[in-house]
Amino acid sequence: MRKVRVGVVGVGNLGQHHARIYAELPKVELVGVVDINEKRAREIAHKYHTTPYVYYGDLFDKVDAVSIVVPTSLHHKVALDFIERGINVLIEKPVTSTLTEAKQLIKAAHANSVTLQVGHIERFNSAFLALRGIVKEPLYIESHRLGPFNYRVIDVGVVLDLMIHDIDIVTSIVDADITSIEAFGRSVLSDKEDIATAHIVFSNGVIANIVASRVSPKKIRKLGIIENNKYISLDYLTQELYTYTNSNGKKNGSNGSKIEKIDIKWQEPLRLELEHFLKCIKNGEKPIVGIEEGINALEIAFKILNRIKINASSHISLPSYTPYTEETKDFYHKY
Repeated sequence: MRKVRVGVVGVGNLGQHHARIYAELPKVELVGVVDINEKRAREIAHKYHTTPYVYYGDLFDKVDAVSIVVPTSLHHKVALDFIERGINVLIEKPVTSTLTEAKQLIKAAHANSVTLQVGHIERFNSAFLALRGIVKEPLYIESHRLGPFNYRVIDVGVVLDLMIHDIDIVTSIVDADITSIEAFGRSVLSDKEDIATAHIVFSNGVIANIVASRVSPKKIRKLGIIENNKYISLDYLTQELYTYTNSNGKKNGSNGSKIEKIDIKWQEPLRLELEHFLKCIKNGEKPIVGIEEGINALEIAFKILNRIKINASSHISLPSYTPYTEETKDFYHKY
């Protein structure tokens, strides 16, 4: 069986890792990498023993699949050009800049019978994969995704840059429709929202509170889930997962919590994601995060952005921002 021929379009901070992993995977041939910065394309191509290109169209007749890791505003055009030629596509999140563009991609993918996967990488975090087998009936979900400002991301705000990961995670956990969304945000270092909080209520009563910031001094990626008699804590960065089970005081005559650390083998999420993409191509399977899931996360993100816009125009101030600690106090006081 011949190797799957792949390419990477856009080899910046994230795209370079797509190239690295493809170059390492068995039964995969990294045919080429593309970047409008010719020097960068040559650098990454040399590092991973492949061919550099400046124009992505040079890959059309050479690959079976591509990773598209370019700015969001270019996702639709680049992906559509490959899909219409029957080439399988993994496209980084957010899938497109508009819902109309996303729906055009899903139509094209079905018409050309190609695999179209969206890069919501946290779905492939080992801690989250383990959590899926633990969560039973969530009542409340809290998510914090914070980090320093990234000057490479200038075409979207924090909702489409960071929060969309947690939108996808939360909706994959809660099997119910959304009944209400409230959201607030502020611009700090860019002309778009740099901090945002979203409060989502589902039809089954589950409440989710999602906080995202790209103006925080420390990188934090955490998820907490409250169930009856249990709290589940996940750290995406360390891939640690804990459960805290309440004691009712009847056993051993004491109150408190039973703490259990779930045994998890650390694995690189991007590697698992790309392996899944290739497996879906080979077996004709539907990706865990296909275009439908990508559209769902994008649609909710736009609703959150709309609420932020409405509340900003109504002069409603942002609620107290958490986490607010001694470590972050001086940083926030600057703003």
